[in-house]
Amino acid sequence: MTPNNQPSTQLIINIAEQTLTLLQEHTEVCRYTISTAKNGIGSQQDSGRTPLGAHVIAQKIGGSEAINTVFIGRVATGEIYSAALGAKQPERDWILSRILWLSGLEIGVNKGSNSQGGCDTFQRYIYIHGTPDSEPMGSPRSHGCVRMRNQDIITMFAQVDEGTAVSIISGVSDITSIK
Repeated sequence: MTPNNQPSTQLIINIAEQTLTLLQEHTEVCRYTISTAKNGIGSQQDSGRTPLGAHVIAQKIGGSEAINTVFIGRVATGEIYSAALGAKQPERDWILSRILWLSGLEIGVNKGSNSQGGCDTFQRYIYIHGTPDSEPMGSPRSHGCVRMRNQDIITMFAQVDEGTAVSIISGVSDITSIK
């Protein structure tokens, strides 16, 4: 148990499987189909890739907002996403319902910079967030973030806290090192 008597909670994002698994006390509570970066795995600034490694939830944003609330710059715009709104702005990268802003823990991997430049997950604004329900899940299509169904992110948002561990792995073989 954690100091506040909450079960130890952890998220595992598996890029190969396009899943996010919620663990409590090392036991799977639920598993969601997600969508990670269409550009693949990577941590460099402006790469449009999903970073690997150890992270934490740095900030939870939007807990009191309605489902399908639209966010820009982590601020609710007052819009509620609809198919009509999406049709008016088809190129927009929709961030909806809730945001879990991630921060990397590994210097030179997903925190700070390395020989290639910035690689900081937090500075890159990498989130777990809701997306229009018309967007496919189970295949990489994001700009680097981890996309979820709106109802799924709302449900999961209530089960995690700021500081919750998040491991982003490339595939199944990586899981044994996490548990």
